[in-house]
Amino acid sequence: MPPCPIIDTHVHWWDPAVVPLPWLDQAPPLARPFLPADLRQAATGLALERVVFVECDVAPGRHLDEARWIASLAAREPLLGAIVAHAPLERGAAAEADLVALTAVPEVRGVRRLLQGEADDAFCLRPAFVDGVRRLPAHGFHFEICVYHRQLGAAVELVRRCPEVRFVLDHVGKPGIREGLLEPWRAQIRELAALPNVVCKLSGLVTEADHVAWTEDQLRPYIDHVVACFGFERLMFGSDWPVATLAADYRSWLETLDRALAGTGEADLRRLYRDNAVAWYRLEM
Repeated sequence: MPPCPIIDTHVHWWDPAVVPLPWLDQAPPLARPFLPADLRQAATGLALERVVFVECDVAPGRHLDEARWIASLAAREPLLGAIVAHAPLERGAAAEADLVALTAVPEVRGVRRLLQGEADDAFCLRPAFVDGVRRLPAHGFHFEICVYHRQLGAAVELVRRCPEVRFVLDHVGKPGIREGLLEPWRAQIRELAALPNVVCKLSGLVTEADHVAWTEDQLRPYIDHVVACFGFERLMFGSDWPVATLAADYRSWLETLDRALAGTGEADLRRLYRDNAVAWYRLEM
């Protein structure tokens, strides 16, 4: 286990009765409420200190309801440290009203507008979307990139076009682990890591492998590569709970990552599991 308390930078909570999530119809094992009490049970025995909630692709037009509902949990749930909310950045200037509304939710630190489901792999380079992303720093927000590996090249170009914006790469760019694909993902990760305004979450790998038959050896080349490229100064731990439970429980993912990082110094592990998240998400500890 990590030599320090854990800050998990990628957690989802939802209750479809409060804010609908249409995509749950295609994921029956996840089609129920997942709330803070469920997370505490999943992380029993682990030193989970804080979590960052990340938007859950709720029904269109309900993203502000989601952010406000999650913020309402903060009064009785000390685990919640920050929120990454959805905003319709593809609207460009018209997204400004949503960003202003999100500034009224003090826990919001960043914005994620999911890109992985877009048929156009270069969707994030459309002028209106780039304009929307460039509006984030004025509100104190960063942007979280969630793409499949085939879209990663466009994401690299988005970061290049927005040097004033801070970026987080979720799930190490969702590489093709199931198919054993390393290129061009490996080269594009190297390009992305060369840009100073982006950090990376070590999260979401098990769901990109075979959910039933994945092995630690299959994950290692991807973990090793992002560590080599970003270094422990720009990596943060994330569980992607409960989505990751399609392939592994909370403890299994943490233990898998621990073994992959065997031999890493305590200071670097503290950066990965806690300290980078405190700084990046401006957590009050």
